[in-house]
Amino acid sequence: MIVLRDMIESDIEDYVRWFTAETEWMDWDAPWENEETTPEAEREGWTEYFERIKTLPKDAPRWKFEIELDGRHVGWVSRYFDLDYVENPEKIPAVGIDVPERDARGCGVGTEALGQFIEYLRAHGARRVYTQTWSGNVRMLRVAEKLGFVPYACVKDLRTVRGQKYDALTLKLDLDTEEQT
Repeated sequence: MIVLRDMIESDIEDYVRWFTAETEWMDWDAPWENEETTPEAEREGWTEYFERIKTLPKDAPRWKFEIELDGRHVGWVSRYFDLDYVENPEKIPAVGIDVPERDARGCGVGTEALGQFIEYLRAHGARRVYTQTWSGNVRMLRVAEKLGFVPYACVKDLRTVRGQKYDALTLKLDLDTEEQT
């Protein structure tokens, strides 16, 4: 069962592991941005983040949720407004997902979790959402297609990953339609 939930203190060590030891997932999530870090720096950063968000009122809008699969923390979903290479004066949210746990990939977790998050955003007033990825991230493109996203903007050959050029892609999903997945 997939559940979206707020961060709990024990998630900090998962983040430390994901950002320092088990980093393969970063090969797919904006690999041109990856920076080396240390367990100490990650632990300090995620502890500070947890301390800031743990007192949020239950009814405060969330920008991020943790993904739990059958009681195990496997990743997160989030929203943001600062889009790369696309103007966003209306501040339409963009959504992203990361599933660092390898055994939780390829079995529908990403589609289900991102779908739940999009429904959360719709319930809180969003009428459209974007997502951004690159043409080499076939898993994210498959998730976006399953959820009904359509192409919005493309910048050819903007991203270089492992020596190869890829397109930077922005996709959009209109939430005002009656039929949503």
